[in-house]
Order: sequence, then C-alpha cells, then structure tokens
Amino acid sequence: MGCEGSVMDDRDNEYDSTWDDEFEEEQFSMMKVTKQQARARPRNLAAAEDMQNFRRRCRGNLKNLLFYQNRIPSRPDGIYIEQFHKYWFGDYTRLERVHSYIQWLFPTQEPGVNNSAHVLTPTEIRYFHEDVTVKKRLLKSYILMLDFYGIELVSEETGQVKRAVNWKERFENLNRNTHNNLRITRILKCLGLLGFRHYQAPLVHFFLEETLVKDTLPRVKHSVLDYFIFAVLNRRSSLLNP
Repeated sequence: MGCEGSVMDDRDNEYDSTWDDEFEEEQFSMMKVTKQQARARPRNLAAAEDMQNFRRRCRGNLKNLLFYQNRIPSRPDGIYIEQFHKYWFGDYTRLERVHSYIQWLFPTQEPGVNNSAHVLTPTEIRYFHEDVTVKKRLLKSYILMLDFYGIELVSEETGQVKRAVNWKERFENLNRNTHNNLRITRILKCLGLLGFRHYQAPLVHFFLEETLVKDTLPRVKHSVLDYFIFAVLNRRSSLLNP
C-alpha cells in the first residue's frame, strides 16, 4: 500500500504534495489549478511524502544563512562570521593551513571536504539576495580572500580588482599551493549564486591577464582556462574588456 505507484484516498493521506505556504504559491501562476486537480483525485502517498520531505529539507536547513547572520559558528572551527572577519584578516598562515572555513565563507550547492559544512538551499539563496547585512558580510569575506591572494578590490560597484601592494609574496603562495585554485573556483560560484554575479568577470579577467599575458601565475593557468572562465554566469560580460 505504501509502494511507489500505489494510490490512497485523500482522507487517509497525511501528506500534502502541493506547496505549503503563501510565498511559494505566489511564485507559480498554475498553483490554484494544481491544488484543485490534486484534491479531486486519489493521492500517491509515496510521492507525496517524498516531495514534502524534499521541500522541508530545502527550507529547513538554513545553517549558511544563520552563520552569515552571526547566529551560529562555523564547524568544526567554532568561529562566528564577525570574529572571522576581525581575527583572520591578514593571518595568511592560518588561511593557508586551515581548510575547513572556505565552505562556510563561500557556500555553494555542491558539497566539499568539510563534512560539517552545508550546501546552499534555494531558500537560503533567496534570503542572501534580500538581506543587506548578510550581503555586506559576504563582501567582507570576498575582500578578505582577495587580500590573501594578493588582490585588491578597486570598486564595490563594478567588482574591478587589481594587484595589491604585497602581490609578489602572495602570488608565490598561489603558485606553490595549488589547492587555492579550488578555493577560487568555489568563490566564483558563490559570487554568481548569492548576488555578486557582476563580480565574476572582473576577477576572471584579472587571472587571465596574470596567467596568459604577464605569466605571473603559471600554476593557476589551467584552472583559469578549465574552470574560472566557465563559472561566469553573465554571458554578456566580456572577459577581455570587463
């Protein structure tokens, strides 16, 4: 009776496979028709349970948002976002050696090596776009990591970047520790997901120039060509002339 493909009468069904809240209903013009149709016929209990659990998982796990709201610490480091910005900025040794923070700073829809971190949910993405304080903190995280890589954000409006004063030292670290290429790919993906899509092309353009023209980052070049370029979501952006 509970197997896939079986049907049950509505009065026996504990699950609602339609949308649960008004916000979601407003997003879909066909919602009223869907509810009427669903209630007019026998229900597939297994399907209803599966889809309700899916929606609850997507809405319920807000750990990335709570972290950026400074309400919970990262795991396993146990540090709040404002503490991170205050005490980790410029601590290049710690930023290089610790690998558990990057998924918390730049969450995406893909898991990483830190099993205590969480993938982004659709609900979180929406809130990141709407919460001004959260977006400001994400920008601080970006500036912190740019500094770690020897890069300076020139314009918060356009996302234009340039070499920082200590770029030679930091570029040496980038060439020596290539796991940072994975971190940069994650950062680019996160920027595209969480409201800073216009920052992607300027950063990729910077790396294209440094790797292909100035030859300062030879061990970053393959990642630029294989990953960084394809992370840019705005197809109208020019990587040659941002």
